[in-house]
Amino acid sequence: MVNITLSVPERLKKEMDSFAEINWSAVAREAFREKIVDLEFLKKFKEKSELSEKEALRLGKELNKKLAKRR
Repeated sequence: MVNITLSVPERLKKEMDSFAEINWSAVAREAFREKIVDLEFLKKFKEKSELSEKEALRLGKELNKKLAKRR
């Protein structure tokens, strides 16, 4: 296994320290894994999509507006 170094704001570090029993490396590994799964899904979806980038952006904006109204 390789090591990486992350920078976090001081306040976040203090909050993390208040939960000393948590393995923050494991939490980070899982977050990285979940993000990769999401990105792989989007990559496959994009490869199969016939939408242009312009159409996809327009639909994304419409969806964001509708989701904002639900809140």
